[in-house]
Amino acid sequence: MIDLHTHTTASDGRCAPAELVARAVAAGVTTLGITDHDTVAACDEVAAACSSAGLECVPGIEVTAVLASADVHVLGYFIDTASVRFLDFLAEQRRRRLDRVAEIVERLHSRCGISLDLQAIVQPGVNDGGKAAGRPWIARALVEAGHAASTDEAFDRWLGRGRPAFVPRIGADPSEVIARIHAADGFVSLAHPGLTRVDDAIPDFAAAGLDAIEAYHSRHDSETTARYLDMARRMGLLVTGGSDFHGDPSHGPTAPGVVTLPPDEFARIQARRRATSRAMASGSATSS
Repeated sequence: MIDLHTHTTASDGRCAPAELVARAVAAGVTTLGITDHDTVAACDEVAAACSSAGLECVPGIEVTAVLASADVHVLGYFIDTASVRFLDFLAEQRRRRLDRVAEIVERLHSRCGISLDLQAIVQPGVNDGGKAAGRPWIARALVEAGHAASTDEAFDRWLGRGRPAFVPRIGADPSEVIARIHAADGFVSLAHPGLTRVDDAIPDFAAAGLDAIEAYHSRHDSETTARYLDMARRMGLLVTGGSDFHGDPSHGPTAPGVVTLPPDEFARIQARRRATSRAMASGSATSS
């Protein structure tokens, strides 16, 4: 079983890296992709736990790009997690996340009469600069304070687009994110397009270097999956897939491996990467 979309406590997941891997093993996952939002802080720990458990680990990330004020989630796989330029870019992404959390908490107070402890909410990101803050942290604080029964309700009432405390995101354009992931030796896929609804822009993403579309996802029904499989084939793109597991009962599936990528699709990704590596090696030899 190949699950290329999971999250840890380094972003908005509820499982520490070791617990994520343990749950993946229990679910029968054999290849695990770690894709925290705007951070690679958990990649090394997940890789070590996977090695001990006999799983193949795919180091990755889910970068939040912005297109016309709408979020576009871009997955990167096999990235160089030590790339200084990429790490600097991610640090700026996380700084913007903290700023957004602060503004949302202020709006909850000024517009909704809800007072939350901002310092307590962002403390994990302050203590560890590699952690990526986000709205789920605020949603959990709203639940703990009794303002919502679940994080889903918190988003529906206060935090979602069009709700009283919603703050538009500021971030990099998708084409810039694609270029930055490629510069870090990564393979780029568009995350859960059935949720972000940016189909009209996918040809532009492909022209900017997009490698794949995440056709298989826990919130894609069979019709949606078939549509993106067909789109990928027509555009010459590969496909990725995964559960989008967060370890949060109100935020996605209850276990990794609920949705997986067929092995033949993963083999195509690996073949593409080998071909790319050979081409780069050949180009380097020629230039020298």
